[in-house]
Amino acid sequence: MPRERNFSSTEYFNRLCARQRPKLAFRGKTRADWGAWRRKLRRRVLDLLGEFPKPCPLRPQTLEREDLGDVIREKVVFDSERDMSVPAYVCVPSGRARGQRLPGVLALHGHGLGKLVPAGVENSLGGFREYGLSFARRGFVTIAPDFRGFGERADDPRCFGGRDPCNVNFIKGSLLGVNLLALDIWDAMRAADYLQRRKEVDPDRIGAVGSSFGGTMSMYVAALDDRVKCAIVSCYLNTFEQYAIRQANFCGSQFPPGLRRWAELADACGLIAPKPLLIVAGKQDEGFPFHATMRAYRQLSRIYRAADAADRLDLDAFDGGHRFSEDKAFPWFDRWLKGSG
Repeated sequence: MPRERNFSSTEYFNRLCARQRPKLAFRGKTRADWGAWRRKLRRRVLDLLGEFPKPCPLRPQTLEREDLGDVIREKVVFDSERDMSVPAYVCVPSGRARGQRLPGVLALHGHGLGKLVPAGVENSLGGFREYGLSFARRGFVTIAPDFRGFGERADDPRCFGGRDPCNVNFIKGSLLGVNLLALDIWDAMRAADYLQRRKEVDPDRIGAVGSSFGGTMSMYVAALDDRVKCAIVSCYLNTFEQYAIRQANFCGSQFPPGLRRWAELADACGLIAPKPLLIVAGKQDEGFPFHATMRAYRQLSRIYRAADAADRLDLDAFDGGHRFSEDKAFPWFDRWLKGSG
């Protein structure tokens, strides 16, 4: 029987992904296996992301300052590269003792209103997404920057002809030889630069937290920036095959081209090892189905066991949908950034 003809691009990509076997998926068992694998995959991810921008002076400026009682919330701006500036909110606990240096946290937003949500300025989306403000109330100095195309960095929709701005910006960058995810990772790294220079912050205790697109960012920043010592990745761990290829639940801000040829999402997330990592996942998250999340978590667990860091990985699988859960998040950073858990 001749093979049935196919005319669907969707079906074509589904079949291609199903046949594809990522070349650098982790298959080892020992710490030596893990170390060699991690070096290879990290180099490959960096190659796929392409060049990061050249650094420039931050030129930080404080634009606003608001006293919330238990937290001082500042609006700041800094330069991340020659042709780009980054607005952000910084939340500082009011009860800090004179001269005390507190752990710092990158509070990275998801799709929607940008930095306004993690900083607690606006939370119409619900779902405990104001984690920048919440962690500040627990004794962390947090920074929530706008990523490119979000918040104050969003362009007039007419610039995109009714198309998804993330996808258009990704295509523009591809034409010019730069990757949009790499640019956002760079901006998060520059936010870490800024945070480390604040007198209130202990530069050796920096963490990252994010949900949804913020989970994407938290994962990549923790995997690629050695200054980030601990991470929480919420509403993101899954399989590329399920959430991206089969469900098309992603955008141009979220991937290095060609990554699935080399690794699945759990492998990329495994680059964070041996750092402490909490995965947060809703059992009823339709965009990131829980069965695929658990498949990815099993692979991630294998990586952490091989790295002799099984005690540094945990899962908060809660009853709920696509939202952030604070149940294990607060104790996680208390334990690994404050050392008090």
